[in-house]
Amino acid sequence: MTFFTTTPACMALALSGSLCGSAAFAQDTPELDFYGSLRTQVESAHPDRADSYTGLRDAYSRVGVSANYPINAGLALVGQVELPVDVANARLRDPYDQDEPIRIASVGVKGTLGALTYGQQWMPYYNAVAAPVDMFSTYYSGYATYTVFRVAKTLAYTTPDYNGLSFGAGYAPSSGNRRSTSRIDDRRWQAVATYVRGDTRLAAGVDDRGDAGYGKNRIYGVTLSHQAKAVYLAVKYEAFETGNRQPGGFSTDGNRAINLYGHYTLGKSTIKLMLAKVDNYGDEIIHLGIDYALSRDARLFAELYHEAETAALTARRGGLADVDGSVRGGRALAVGLRYDF
Repeated sequence: MTFFTTTPACMALALSGSLCGSAAFAQDTPELDFYGSLRTQVESAHPDRADSYTGLRDAYSRVGVSANYPINAGLALVGQVELPVDVANARLRDPYDQDEPIRIASVGVKGTLGALTYGQQWMPYYNAVAAPVDMFSTYYSGYATYTVFRVAKTLAYTTPDYNGLSFGAGYAPSSGNRRSTSRIDDRRWQAVATYVRGDTRLAAGVDDRGDAGYGKNRIYGVTLSHQAKAVYLAVKYEAFETGNRQPGGFSTDGNRAINLYGHYTLGKSTIKLMLAKVDNYGDEIIHLGIDYALSRDARLFAELYHEAETAALTARRGGLADVDGSVRGGRALAVGLRYDF
């Protein structure tokens, strides 16, 4: 007889339930945080070699719950479940990877020795290297990198901060990696280091995507960012080292991604600009945007996105499965609303 399942989603939900059920017996009060974010845009897209269109697209709406159960003063059980909500298509799925019904489903422990978590979660390489230049509000945010955001069945560890220096690592088996947007039937491991001094942050890492038929398939990346009052600046550099020598491919040996990002906050408005060169994935990218805060929880946004090769542009309300490399890039203008709760 089967009494329980061991998928990360079920484990995280079970942890959340156990926290509520055991509250009467615990000396410390468990913490549950229910949250959500509605992010919707109206866009006018103009692919270079396809029909233009105007329509509604989701910009990564989500709902979730996170749990924190203190075991003692230096250790706590943690868990999180987060579901994507594709508002434009009225489906519980990610608007880009439309085969993904769950964004996050993880459990773990967190304490004075760091954090150890298992399940589908944000990857260490993305958090350290890619996130500092991924700050736009529309659906077109986050494409100017070679790495993946989240991978199922990942075991990840992050050290505490030692005088500004911290380390992280993650491993996912082939069964988890093939369920990510990379769709690679091989294991994946990552390692990163981050150093923060005042308002300056430096991070470097490696994302080993497994064999994938090439023998070696790695991404190396480094990011430097600095916050100077109202101005934030960041630069990212990534390079592929693979056994793939065929020109024009996503993971061709020597492919590079260079991002220059900055934003300036004036009152309730934040103006954003990114210039990027991502070989064989968008190529020359220009991303310009502005956010306007209506309140602490709500903001309006407007962005112009241009790519010289196909990376983000798809058919109306389409996603990863609808990417057509023959389109050869294009541009999109999007305006929308984000509301966090």
